[in-house]
Amino acid sequence: GIRKIPQVGTVEIQDDVEIGAGTCVDRATTGSTVVGAGSKIDNLVQIGHNVKTGKGCSLSAQTGIAGSCTLGDGVVAAGQVGIADHVNIGSGVKIGGQSGISKDIPEGQAIFGSPALEHAESFRMFVSLRKLPDLLRRVSRLEKELTVEVGENKKDQE
Repeated sequence: GIRKIPQVGTVEIQDDVEIGAGTCVDRATTGSTVVGAGSKIDNLVQIGHNVKTGKGCSLSAQTGIAGSCTLGDGVVAAGQVGIADHVNIGSGVKIGGQSGISKDIPEGQAIFGSPALEHAESFRMFVSLRKLPDLLRRVSRLEKELTVEVGENKKDQE
């Protein structure tokens, strides 16, 4: 069955932190959950147990950070970002809205998507995906034309 693990640690909110309505900062299992100085946390954000955020982080609405993650200084997470447990996000990382982070991200990256990829690559894939229906129609048409041409060539050879 499921067993309750007591959360006996603390929460440390450093200087000049803003926390919006409906946000939850879980106390640590042991040790401390830390929200770094100057961080701005929007409404409806979940910060799991033992998370440590650096200074000047910005977390937008409906972002969820699972337990034992570490965010470097100046991390920006747009709305509805999800970060899996035990993930390390480097300083200066920018995370696009609705991104899903399941692995460590080195500092200075701009990422987007689910699973999150480097920002430019993710947008190239997104643009390509929008072109896919037209591309499939063109391929189908070309296959039909090729089938007709091959059929006519066989008749000519007989």
